[in-house]
Amino acid sequence: MLLPAELAWYVTGRFYLDDKKENNLADYGYFLHLAGIDQAQLFAGKLGEGTACFTFAAVPFTAGGVSNGNLRLSVDPVGEFSIYLQRTPVSDFDDPLSFAQGERIATFRRASMVVGTTVDNADGHALVASNVFSARLVDSKPFTLGGRDYDIAQLLPVGVTQFGTAAGAPITPTPKGYQKVAAFTGSAIALA
Repeated sequence: MLLPAELAWYVTGRFYLDDKKENNLADYGYFLHLAGIDQAQLFAGKLGEGTACFTFAAVPFTAGGVSNGNLRLSVDPVGEFSIYLQRTPVSDFDDPLSFAQGERIATFRRASMVVGTTVDNADGHALVASNVFSARLVDSKPFTLGGRDYDIAQLLPVGVTQFGTAAGAPITPTPKGYQKVAAFTGSAIALA
């Protein structure tokens, strides 16, 4: 078990804005570090989404927002995301649902709404975005990897607080079915 405020994970991923449903977002990605798991077990080859053994996928949600000068605030509702163990990695940012493959080993629920902040330049173009949220562990399934037994409930019994930073410029080309995609990174600490 991690101590309160000890580093729990580093992730990288992308936010996907659906092109059919207004303000419908989801985020998908993978773990660069997951406390308690041997670093050699995180990837089946060179670092990248296609070799990541631990991935995450959010349940899509509808975001709202408000502006304050050159700040745009997104307001996301309480929602869930899950961690997956991909023994044979298949993830690809061009196919975001590929991050929700494998064994679901944990599910977290954001403890409250999430307020994200995007800073625009004088021309109204996004420079950078950030957010912070806490998420409680709501489900965990023990698993064995590399001859060792693990359980996210033992590593993070309460949950995490994650601090995120997203790129202001969207990724192009955008995968089919999405109107906008933005890359992000997140760092999480353990809750007490």
